[in-house]
Amino acid sequence: MNCVFVQIRCKPGTAYRVADEIALREIHSELYSTSGDFDLLLKLYIPEGQDVGKFINDNLLDIDGIRRTLTTLTFKAF
Repeated sequence: MNCVFVQIRCKPGTAYRVADEIALREIHSELYSTSGDFDLLLKLYIPEGQDVGKFINDNLLDIDGIRRTLTTLTFKAF
């Protein structure tokens, strides 16, 4: 499993609805509301052999209210 963090910027007034939709999909390990440039921080594990971009596109980016994302890939835990 590959650990990936996705920061999500939502359209104004939609962060709670977006978070609820993500929770219903049960794709996340952890989901946080954040301050700063992005509204939500999502931690998820992508199965080995699956394309990261396709997984995020197919399972996350069709949620209405998401304006922008920033994905951070991880490589090794210390």
